[in-house]
Amino acid sequence: MFAKLTSKGQITLPKEIRDRLGLDAGSMLDFQVLEDNTITARQVKPDARRIRGLLKSPHPIALSVAQMDDAVSKHLREKHAPAGNGRKSTGR
Repeated sequence: MFAKLTSKGQITLPKEIRDRLGLDAGSMLDFQVLEDNTITARQVKPDARRIRGLLKSPHPIALSVAQMDDAVSKHLREKHAPAGNGRKSTGR
């Protein structure tokens, strides 16, 4: 099977290969060039670990468990405080 390289460096995988590997638009391939200049391509399956670190944390450094416990405690105290302290209780 042959594929032609475009001026933008793109190729179209032959339909037989796409069908055999079950590739659709948006499928991810991992290419490697071997010592003898053979190129291999393998399909990369979606994996949640690939997006780790994609979103930035609002905190410059990770919070400790104690800091998280304190924040939860504070939130619950405020949420369940009597309505007479100037805050409205939402009842949630």
